[in-house]
Amino acid sequence: MQKFSTENSKKDGGEGNFKAKIVVVVLIAVVVLILIFNSFSVVNEGFIGVKYRFGKIVNSSLSAGLNFHIPFIEEIKPVDTREQVYEVKTDAYTSDTQTVDALQLKLNYCYDGSQLPEIIRSIGVENVEAKLLVPNVAKISKDEIGKVKAEDLVQNRSVVQTAIYDSLKETLESQGVIVTAFAIENISFDDAFEQSIQAKVIAAQDALKMQNKTAEKEEEAKQQVIAAQAQADSEKIKADAEAYAIEKVQGQLKNSPNYIDYMKIQNWDGKLPAAVGDVNPFVAIDGNSQSNTSN
Repeated sequence: MQKFSTENSKKDGGEGNFKAKIVVVVLIAVVVLILIFNSFSVVNEGFIGVKYRFGKIVNSSLSAGLNFHIPFIEEIKPVDTREQVYEVKTDAYTSDTQTVDALQLKLNYCYDGSQLPEIIRSIGVENVEAKLLVPNVAKISKDEIGKVKAEDLVQNRSVVQTAIYDSLKETLESQGVIVTAFAIENISFDDAFEQSIQAKVIAAQDALKMQNKTAEKEEEAKQQVIAAQAQADSEKIKADAEAYAIEKVQGQLKNSPNYIDYMKIQNWDGKLPAAVGDVNPFVAIDGNSQSNTSN
C-alpha cells in the first residue's frame, strides 16, 4: 500500500508540472502578443505621426501606415496635417467711425511640416487656435478695416480682404501656420447707413446711365455730321463732274460746230419723229439752211 501511494504522488506531481508549464507558455504567448500589438501604431492618411520617447520628440514625420515603436517606452501621436478652417465673428470700426456689426471671418490654414516639431514643443497643436489664431485674426482684421471708410469697405471688400490675407500670411507663417485662404463672409452696418449707401449707389448708377445716354446722343450727332459732310462731298464731286462735262462739250462745240449733231446721233433712240415731211431730225433748221435751200 505504501508503494502505491508513492507512485500516485509522482504521477500527480508530473501532471502538475506539465500544467504549470502550459500556463507559463500561455502567459508568455499573451505577453508576446501584447508586446507585438503595442509595438505598432497606425497613422491614417492626412496625418503624420510624432514619436515620443519618455516624452521627448524623436521623430516628427512618420508617414501614414503602420509604424513601429518600442512598447511602454515610445509613443506615437497622430497630428492632422490637412487644411483646417477657423471661423470667428467679431465687431470692428472703419476710419470714419462706422461700426461694423457681426463681422464674420473665415481662415483656411495648415501646418508647416518643417516647423511642426517647434509648434508641438512651444505651443502644442491643440493650442494653435487659442494662442495664434484667436488673437491674430481678429486684431489684424480690425486694423485693416480701421484704415478704410465704411463706403470703401462695402464697395471694395476684396481689396480689404486681400490686405488682411497678406498680413495674416506674413504673421502666421513665421510661426509655422500656412494661410491658404481668407474671406470676409459677412459685413453688416446699422440700417440708416446701409440705406444711405444703397441710395448713393442707385444715384451713381442713374448718373452713369445719363452719361451713357449723353454719349450715345453725341455719337449720333457726330454720325449725322459725318453723313451730311459725306453727302456734301458727294454733291460737290457730282457738280464738279457735270461742270467738267459741260466744259468739255462747250470746247468741242467751239472747235467743231457739227459736234452737236454727233451728240444727237449718239443719243437717238432709233425712233423717227411723228411729223411727216422732209425734215431731217439730225440737222438743225436755221436761217442758213433755208437760204441754202432756196438757192
